[in-house]
Amino acid sequence: MVVQTVLVTGGTGGIGKATAAGLAALGARVAITGRDRGRAEAAASEIRTATGGQVVVFVADLSSQAEVRRLAAAVLADLSSIDVLVNNVGGFWNTRHVTADGLERTFAVNHLAPFLLTGLLLERLGESGAGRVVTVSSNAHTAGRIDFDDLQGERSYSGQRAYSDSKLANLLFSYELARRLRGTAVTANALHPGVVRTSFGAEDPSGVQRVLVPLLRPFLKSPARGAATSIQLASAPGLAQVSGKYYANGKPKASSSRSYDEAAARRLWEVSDELVGIWSSGPR
Repeated sequence: MVVQTVLVTGGTGGIGKATAAGLAALGARVAITGRDRGRAEAAASEIRTATGGQVVVFVADLSSQAEVRRLAAAVLADLSSIDVLVNNVGGFWNTRHVTADGLERTFAVNHLAPFLLTGLLLERLGESGAGRVVTVSSNAHTAGRIDFDDLQGERSYSGQRAYSDSKLANLLFSYELARRLRGTAVTANALHPGVVRTSFGAEDPSGVQRVLVPLLRPFLKSPARGAATSIQLASAPGLAQVSGKYYANGKPKASSSRSYDEAAARRLWEVSDELVGIWSSGPR
């Protein structure tokens, strides 16, 4: 991999941290985001020690659109080039939470944050001559269904359903982005990292998680193994022209039939843009 600059959201632990470490070991200059500066700086220090690589830190709570915009402004000011954006940040909340913007938290963090951040950084990604947008989805998307009449889970909320829906939204966004970027120097792909041993969902776990995760933990993927496909999509020279694909275990894979619904993808794009107001004059 030619040395380049990669931004990994949610890079302070789990798959994100392992992705950042793997890319730093390959020679990339890595930037990570995290909500807590102390934790983010500790993660960056650990990655530097382990890899000898360059790691910089940006602090932002991506549940807030103002914070996403502030993050993008800081990134654009501090990084003269961005070759790869890894939309890794995500979360699971068993009970319904509302963000500072009045939006359901799972939808806001897992879908709207990468939707907005990608739009804000797209021009800089294009300047690299071979930019890549890598979005971490999940096999959970197969249970997802976008209910345009209740996107915020106001009438009916289930943590698992909200998570699955947001992972389907990741794919609809990635595929629509790839279509809109045809003929440009930027590619867009998504992936399933596998079921990984992390603290994912620990903030507000479901009863099933509390019971099953401790039992299953010995059989789950390590964060390093979970990060392998993210690293591959971010760095493999042979994927420079590949766009609009979904990968799992390092190989392209068909996603659910709903994820290929172009009408739904366009509608989700339009609704999302109404909520964040970034793409109106951007790629069509």
